[in-house]
Amino acid sequence: MEYTITNGMLTAVISDAGAELHSLKTADGTEYIWQRDASFWRDSAPNLFPYIARLTEGKYVLEGKQYEMKIHGFVKYMVLEAEEVQKDAITFVLRADERTKEQFPYEFTYRMTYRLQGSTLVMTTRVENRDERRMFFGVGGHPGFNVPMEEGLTFEDYVLEFSQPSVPWRVGFNEDLGINGEDRVYPLQDDRRIPLKHGLFDNDAVVLKHADHQVTIRSDKGSRSVTVSYPDFMYVGFWHKPHSEAPYVCVEPWSSLPSRSGITEDLSQQADLQHADPGRTWETTWSITVA
Repeated sequence: MEYTITNGMLTAVISDAGAELHSLKTADGTEYIWQRDASFWRDSAPNLFPYIARLTEGKYVLEGKQYEMKIHGFVKYMVLEAEEVQKDAITFVLRADERTKEQFPYEFTYRMTYRLQGSTLVMTTRVENRDERRMFFGVGGHPGFNVPMEEGLTFEDYVLEFSQPSVPWRVGFNEDLGINGEDRVYPLQDDRRIPLKHGLFDNDAVVLKHADHQVTIRSDKGSRSVTVSYPDFMYVGFWHKPHSEAPYVCVEPWSSLPSRSGITEDLSQQADLQHADPGRTWETTWSITVA
């Protein structure tokens, strides 16, 4: 089921399947979110929890027991309850059950809130640990944006532009898309920009660390843009379907990285995972602003 929220400037459509954003339009009808063309990518903006990207052979270990989980966790495969619905905001909730415990053996409550504020969609994720032990997890976003955004422009007319100069490092991946520890400086044009070209993603996602925490998809030839702000996230990934001319680009704030290549991770030992102690709630907020 889809739900619509609006504030007069923006209208957002969110599905209870994964609490996934399906549409974000301005008052003039301009659509900014990728519309799930399966020939390129069947999703639009999945929410990532409780793990980011791939586990080695889809497996991890916790307290001596092995578990299996699909890429990007299980929220994207679940139907969430619309817990609170307002004209300009909505909150979805997922509570641990037997299905989740087969993959992630914790008692938890996961909430995803969308709220429209002017020309910005604000997203807040809350993870409540209802278990009696410390809980380890990853949280991320994966929204895809239409590129080009205006008639007469091409994909290559656009750049990813950070709000501040930075010297990011690209996270190294092996062919199995596990991390290999071979991170390298990733030079930016004018210390701020990544010019878009389809071949940029032929080796899958470009994942950066030490980058600025706000990035805009924009073109000098156009007036439309999308800005993604993710102040609490250590990593940001950029992606579209490899070896294609897909007319979209994903901006992916990640709180943690996938498994090391060839290693079945112990969830309690993976260095960059988030954690919540018993009875505590972990929360993060990020946003999408359109122009």
